[in-house]
Parts: sequence; C-alpha cells; structure tokens
Amino acid sequence: MRAAVFTSPGPASVLSITDREVPPAGPGEVRVRIVLSAVNPTDTGTRAGRGVPDGVTPPRVPNQDGSGIVDAIGEGVSGLAPGDRVWVWDAAYGRADGTAQELVVLPRRQVVRMSGTVSYETGAALGIPALTAHRCLTLAADGPARLAPGALAGRTVLVTGGAGAVGNAAIQLAKWAGATVLTTVSSKEKAALATAAGADVVINYREEDVAARVREHAQAPDLIVEVANDNLRQDFDLIAPHGTIALYAPGEIKAPAFKAMLKNVGIHFVLTYTTPAAAKDAAVAAVAEAVNAGAFRSGPEAGLPILRFPLDRIAEAHEAVENHAVGKVVIEVTQP
Repeated sequence: MRAAVFTSPGPASVLSITDREVPPAGPGEVRVRIVLSAVNPTDTGTRAGRGVPDGVTPPRVPNQDGSGIVDAIGEGVSGLAPGDRVWVWDAAYGRADGTAQELVVLPRRQVVRMSGTVSYETGAALGIPALTAHRCLTLAADGPARLAPGALAGRTVLVTGGAGAVGNAAIQLAKWAGATVLTTVSSKEKAALATAAGADVVINYREEDVAARVREHAQAPDLIVEVANDNLRQDFDLIAPHGTIALYAPGEIKAPAFKAMLKNVGIHFVLTYTTPAAAKDAAVAAVAEAVNAGAFRSGPEAGLPILRFPLDRIAEAHEAVENHAVGKVVIEVTQP
C-alpha cells in the first residue's frame, strides 16, 4: 500500500511516498481504507519537529484525521463491519501511523460510523477541529458536559476566528446546541464564510470596533472560544460575570487578574489530545450525532471550503496549511 512517510523532522519536503505492507487488524482494532486524510496545523507541527510531544520518533506517517471505509475488523470488535463509512480521530497521536496512507489500523474507539448522507469531506473535517470546539463549548461550570439540541439554549457564545476550522466547528456546534453566536473575522471574504456557518453576528475586527459591536447585543457572552492569546484583555472586558473563556492557542499569556476576579471568570486551556477520556467520548458522541443529523456540514455553503490534493502532492498540502490556507486541506488517498 502507498503511504506518506517522514524519517526525520523538517520542512514539507521531508515527506516521501513509499510502499508498505498491509497491516493486520488485531483484537479490538479496525482497519480503515482512507479516502480523505485531513491536514491540521498540529500535523505540520509534528512533521516539522515542534509538535505536541507524544514519545514517538520518526519514521512516521502524518495526519490525525480522516474519513474512509472499514476494510477489516479484529476479534472482539462490535458495531462496525467491512464496508461501513467512518471518520477517525487522533490517528497519529502516540502512534507512528497516521491517516496519510491507504490503510490504517486503529483502536475501535477511534473509528466512528457516519451515515450515508455525510460526505467524506465532512468526515475528514471533524477530528481535531470539531472535538476541540466541543471541549471549548462544554467547559463552563454550569454548562452541559455534552452538546445536544437545546443544551446551550439561552446562552451567548463569542467565537474568535470564525473562518478557521475550529471556529467554523464551534459556530456550527453552538448553533446546533441552541446558542446565539457572535464571531470575529479579518476580512469580508471570511465574514461570508462565518455567516454561511450560521453565526448570528459577524464582526470584521479590522474594520469594526469589536467591543462596541459585541455590546450592541442584548447579552454579554457567557462563553468565549478563543484562538489568540492577544485577545484576552478584550475578552475579560466583554465576558459576562461568571463566564468562561476557553483558549486553544499556545504561547505566553497576560491577563488582567483583578478584573477577572471581580467577574469570577474562568479560563480553561484546551488541547484535544489530552482531554480526559470521558469528555473525549462525550465529544465524539455529540459530534457524531450532529453530523449524522445534518447539523454539521463542510464546503463553502457551510463556511468551510475544501482544498484537495492528491497523495503524491502531500508536501504541497502541508505547505498550504503552513501558509494559512482558508478552508480545510484534505489529501485524496484512495477512491470511495
């Protein structure tokens, strides 16, 4: 089978296509034929040698997320059968074999059935972005542990970076759960994408006063899904008393502690890989429900354009993500 491999960390050019033996599906495992492999910033970071430490050294097959078809199941696996359409998550975390290969073997827990109405593009776009978004949206002390229709009814959510993959997922999931959603973007083109995702209020922070626009809304945000550390001072100004800020950006932070204390604001740091198992399982179940119900979509009509590359151009796909391509970058591994 064909696989993309890097034997040492470095620029995208370290990726090469090789032939590998077909791996068997052991007890409790599922072998998936990958149709589309998604590329996330964390995937390019791992390839470059600055990713999340997971104890695995090259050679490695990159990419955490993907969609495809069950090819074989191991002993003891239930709920799946060969031919089922599925999406997968965290394929390359703590393992040498990610989704940038024709066949990947994963524990049953990391293989999720999707209905026949869900596109492979949507399946590949889940994983890290959707599970990160779910975690961010369920961290409030008085909020739900698992999203469902109505779970965020009556709440206002501010999503920064609404045209990004996590921002798009946060908008779609929050709307599915009944929230009012405000979001920030940096251009008219990105504003159109955030509107397509379902945001109620879209603010172009390069042209508008974000604080003024947010305050026009009747209710201050109960929850802020934050993509940039530099926004924290503004977040503490805008958030409602007893609100929650969920931050998924690396780097150092500076925050007005006394202002946060006065409001009794909670700030949580989010990394989907290390989410507690129960919370991760709840996120997977909720995302699967939203996707199969048609409440989570991909493509420009859902605010998430799909940028496709063949497997032998995986280096270009990684470079597109590193150059901040707008939309979801996917690699065509096999035909459906």
